[in-house]
Amino acid sequence: MEDITQLKQDFDARKVSSPALRTFFRIANAWKLDNKEQITLLGNPPRSTYFRWRQAEDVVLPKDTLERISYIFGIYSALQVLLPKPEAADAWIKKPNSAPIFGGHSALDRMLSGQVGDLYLVRQYLDAQRGG
Repeated sequence: MEDITQLKQDFDARKVSSPALRTFFRIANAWKLDNKEQITLLGNPPRSTYFRWRQAEDVVLPKDTLERISYIFGIYSALQVLLPKPEAADAWIKKPNSAPIFGGHSALDRMLSGQVGDLYLVRQYLDAQRGG
């Protein structure tokens, strides 16, 4: 039974990895993130892997990377709801924030700590702001 579960997980990752990466790179472009910032948000894969991911269509991402991308999707989506003007929503992550979890730094600074938990905290903060 364990082998079937592993096959299902592998199949699901194969199915969602390429579309997830395409969407991640669109968000990264909207947020004006440089390569180093993108690599950090993706979990610090080797640069060669990152550039292969940018080019390849047949990619299978690790579970950790898919989790990170999922949080980034949630952050992006929440910002689009909270700040209906796309340019304001996209700029928010780089602006200093006085909320306690940011300590006067930007959400992007928090997200770039390299810890997946920090992506979760930013997402949780935005969900709370939305009333969710």
